[in-house]
Amino acid sequence: MEEFYHSVTLDEDKCKGCTNCIKRCPTQAIRVRDGKARIISERCIDCGECIRVCPHHAKRAIYDPLTKMDDYAYTIALPAPTLYGQFNNLSDIDYVLTGLLDMGFDSVFEVSKSAEIISDATRRLIRQGGLKMPVISTACPAMVRLIRVRFPDLCDNVLRLISPMQAAARQAKREAMARTGLKKEEIGVFFISPCPAKVTDVRSPIGMDESWVDGVLAISDIYPRLLEKMNKIVTPRPVAESGIIGVSWANSGGESSALIREQYLAADGVENVMAVLEQLEDARFGELDFIELNACPGGCVGGVLTVENPYVAKARIQKLRKYLPVSLNHIEQEDDMTELWWNCKLEYAGVMKLSDDLNEAMDMMAGIERIVKVLPDLDCGSCGAPSCRALAEDIVTQKARLNDCIFILREEASSAGIPVSFYGKEETGAKEET
Repeated sequence: MEEFYHSVTLDEDKCKGCTNCIKRCPTQAIRVRDGKARIISERCIDCGECIRVCPHHAKRAIYDPLTKMDDYAYTIALPAPTLYGQFNNLSDIDYVLTGLLDMGFDSVFEVSKSAEIISDATRRLIRQGGLKMPVISTACPAMVRLIRVRFPDLCDNVLRLISPMQAAARQAKREAMARTGLKKEEIGVFFISPCPAKVTDVRSPIGMDESWVDGVLAISDIYPRLLEKMNKIVTPRPVAESGIIGVSWANSGGESSALIREQYLAADGVENVMAVLEQLEDARFGELDFIELNACPGGCVGGVLTVENPYVAKARIQKLRKYLPVSLNHIEQEDDMTELWWNCKLEYAGVMKLSDDLNEAMDMMAGIERIVKVLPDLDCGSCGAPSCRALAEDIVTQKARLNDCIFILREEASSAGIPVSFYGKEETGAKEET
């Protein structure tokens, strides 16, 4: 089984076994057993939805500390365009970029620059034809993993272009190497991220042999330090080199609108994305050219590592657009597109399969159907699985028992002549003393 790196982890000491997370996980990667949540590693796509919904903050994201900058002779900040939406009354991106330089970065390379390059490449590829339509964006690594894990028939629809983050890191480091004469390993490229999925994409990149990003910093971690520096800026340095198209990638629909085509769909939020993928798998979107999917509500502005309300951040990005040119970055030569391609196809991960043996898998499926008929079909989650069908699968794979269902347990207790009260206490006919 393929090893998956994960940027979403569980703090068992904080977990109360409340089952909030199991219902929202798009790949059914969480179970509650013995009063604690358990993450099924091979199914987790690091979308961060469990972090968003956990009331006890038992799920957390892994990212790099700012002190990692000390490991390099030269450092480059890669701000995601989402960062701009965190600040009130921002009319000039140069304030943010200058603030990053004042924080100690030697240079800044906007991810929105590379977003404009990826948009240009996507327009060219769709115009040339030869792609399986509708094309699905690869900008959100959590959505790429979701398709890998749960929607194998859609793997060929995924656009095999690297993300703006990866493209920006490679170009930024190469330019720094030429400018400074330093070696590749002496230069540290740090992406400033709105979500944990980007951490996973750096540690276990899809479509690349290795990432050129050396560290991932959380927007929430650098925000107070950056704001302090920005408040002291009188005249910002003219650093910005991107326009409306690149900055708009922060919001859901920003990537799609950059294609200058009418036949596209943009969905955000795990539940909405799941519905779209299920309908797409049923071939119900034949008229579309492009589909943009974002795990976070509102797009990247809704990432769990941001500090601002996603709707407020989205409005700020929209307001900021009026101060920007349309686009400042394009592909100069067709040969430049070759480095933007993945070096492999997207392959189905197969982690949802019951068995590699077809006959055994068919028998297990029949067993699941038999068990489902016995279960109450309430999907209450009290058993620690997200649905009755998920519990039936766990039973067949010997990861759970039938009487983990509280309704089955109650029937067994009643059949054994043990009355069980609503609170699970044995009724003896005598009232408890108060």
